[in-house]
Amino acid sequence: MLLPITGLYAALLGILIIVLVLRVVAKRFKQRIGVGDGGDRALLLAIRAHGNAIETIPIAVILLAALELNDGSARTLHIFGITLIVARLLHAFGLSRSPKASPGRFAGTVLTLTVIVGLAIANLMAFWVTQS
Repeated sequence: MLLPITGLYAALLGILIIVLVLRVVAKRFKQRIGVGDGGDRALLLAIRAHGNAIETIPIAVILLAALELNDGSARTLHIFGITLIVARLLHAFGLSRSPKASPGRFAGTVLTLTVIVGLAIANLMAFWVTQS
């Protein structure tokens, strides 16, 4: 079975991850820091923005794919996908600006967790329906 909707959002999120990686690489090159953050605040923030994306995006994409395989509606899949894209952009932007709490970081975190929980619930409901 094809997963065109999941593929779309996986591709867009993959591009975001590449952008975040390239930001880390550029900062490492500029500061000549091969490992760790060398005490450079901007590099630390870039590393964490990338790391947090890597920590949350894979499970969200797996759950999105599972829902698509479980015949989730295209509308529902797009709502989750778009929300996840917005969430990750907000989070990356917010965290890149400051290590302290920021509106973008907070909103990105809340939206990301909401998408993951929502997808988990939707998949549990799909399981329940198929078992009834």
